[in-house]
Amino acid sequence: MFGFLTRGEPAPAANWTTPQDSEQPKLPLMEGIALVVGVFFWLGSYLGMVGVLVPARIAEIDPEAKATALAAMSAIAMVVSTIANILEGAWFDRTRSRFGRRTPWLYFGSIGAAICIYFWGTADSIAAIIAWDAIYMIFLNAIVAPLIAVLSDRVAPRHRGTISSMYAIGMSAGNYGGQILAAFFIGVNETNGVILMAVMALLSGPLASVFLREKSTIGMPVEKLTLKNLSENFAFPLKDCRDYYLALIGKVCVVSAQFTVAGYQLYILTDYIGLSDSESASYISYISTILMVSAIILSLISGPIADRMHWRKWPVVISSLLMAIGCIIPSFAPNANLMLVYALVAGLGYGIFSSLDQEGPLTA
Repeated sequence: MFGFLTRGEPAPAANWTTPQDSEQPKLPLMEGIALVVGVFFWLGSYLGMVGVLVPARIAEIDPEAKATALAAMSAIAMVVSTIANILEGAWFDRTRSRFGRRTPWLYFGSIGAAICIYFWGTADSIAAIIAWDAIYMIFLNAIVAPLIAVLSDRVAPRHRGTISSMYAIGMSAGNYGGQILAAFFIGVNETNGVILMAVMALLSGPLASVFLREKSTIGMPVEKLTLKNLSENFAFPLKDCRDYYLALIGKVCVVSAQFTVAGYQLYILTDYIGLSDSESASYISYISTILMVSAIILSLISGPIADRMHWRKWPVVISSLLMAIGCIIPSFAPNANLMLVYALVAGLGYGIFSSLDQEGPLTA
């Protein structure tokens, strides 16, 4: 599947290697723009669905078991996403075409994700919602993994903090912009909101590929995919891997906390705080706007500072503490205004974290 061994002139070998600092004196702006655009559209459509429209749909179908259903959907999606990411990553690296290694997959993922989003958001049963979410994860990873690879494939080490900040801007805008857009459709016409999210997903890969302008990889050496080297992708490292596990555990904790609040925010507002659907929709817009603005501001600042100072551990620690404090604040009382305070504090932390998250090994 997707071998993409097509005819054409071999591309120069220089196009296949990660540029060094001396080879890329200027900031690779097009790569940064590709990340902003691509990440905004895939993440915006995903969070608009999983954070707003799908929870609303589940509540309509089975209001008594909505929290359990949402948890089951998330758990199954996590497993499918993990496996899909590993398998598709192996295929990405071995794709050879005149359009490059990543571009064919960006189109494949965007088209498939758009179709899945429509059926996911209009399903009539909990089982169908869970199934479409799982299938969607297969296509979503075909967008996510190629975009993440841009940093290591196309950006010299000297620019990675700045380009990582641009990636974080796309993440922050998508994380919360998609929820702002989706909230307008709660209690009004949720099917139209689903269609909008599908269109956003459809645009993600193609628009990113326009800015990436990948070179041909025909003639690029390729390692044969075997059961042995594929299975190695599923194996956890066992030697000299302390930093790997620290980073893994840290990111799992941060992302789990952030996405748990995002995924259950509609139920937090309706069941815990007691707002109506229309009031909840308004507060989702307020919360997402505060999160987005604060995260983008910190994203713009954090990456370039990290590049200049050559350290990232302490900013990551500070960002995690800010997100933790933000998540605790709403537990003090069932007050909608405390959710706004959460948004401000957590947004600052998320902006710092996301701007450094993709940059590479952490140093002091």
